[in-house]
Amino acid sequence: MAEDRPGVAATLIPLAVVAGVVLGVRAAWRRFRARLTANSAILNETLPVHSKWWRDHAEQPGELLYVAMGDSAAQGIGASRPDHSYVGLLARDIRTATGRSVRVVNLSVSGATVELAVRDQLPKFAKFRPDVVTVAIGANDIAKWDPEMFERGIREIFAVLPPHALVANLPFFYFPHNERKVAVANRILRSVAEEFGLTVVPLHTVTRLRGVRRMLTHFAADFFHPNDHGYKVWAEAFRPSLVADLDARFPVDAAGHAVVVRSDVGGDA
Repeated sequence: MAEDRPGVAATLIPLAVVAGVVLGVRAAWRRFRARLTANSAILNETLPVHSKWWRDHAEQPGELLYVAMGDSAAQGIGASRPDHSYVGLLARDIRTATGRSVRVVNLSVSGATVELAVRDQLPKFAKFRPDVVTVAIGANDIAKWDPEMFERGIREIFAVLPPHALVANLPFFYFPHNERKVAVANRILRSVAEEFGLTVVPLHTVTRLRGVRRMLTHFAADFFHPNDHGYKVWAEAFRPSLVADLDARFPVDAAGHAVVVRSDVGGDA
């Protein structure tokens, strides 16, 4: 029996090493999740700050009216300041492309799903005649995915949008189990947008092309919301379609001054 002991010991040592590694990985994962939870709590404290910022700035006048619908990404959660969100960046693009001042009404609500956008944002949207419209909604639907409910809500939203509205598909979600749902959501979104003659902004393609390594540089501390770098990518997804539309509807002369080609510019509520 004594001769068997070295063999037993040789077997137990690697098992102990494996067990130690597993326990170490589990402990590291728990610490990581705890850190994410703490970081998310910190970002949650910015929700009322961003919301108030957009409400206050909605009162500022402008020659053109830009109305945004969406969720926390449109609010700019994760950015260093609200106007560093993609909505803020696109507002600057509108000013640059048209030579006109811009009033921004951001109807987005953090945590909004498509269903909640129908309930809370559509009634407010009906009060405006916007010159520019962007819609990016649906990311929060992936957690409790219901394709029928998603399509029903998307159809209600798209039905009331003007033909120049820009609607983004869902961004890249990185993990396969989520990406399968996103693929279905984006097929639904494209189909309904085509039915209503709306332009779909390729947000999924643009974010996917940045690659997995960008998770470390383009996301806020909760690894869910974009940071300033990430929101620049979102704005890049919208920009080509936005600028092309603005050039057609709000041209400028050689000196960069606005050329009035319609009598109802302004879009005030």
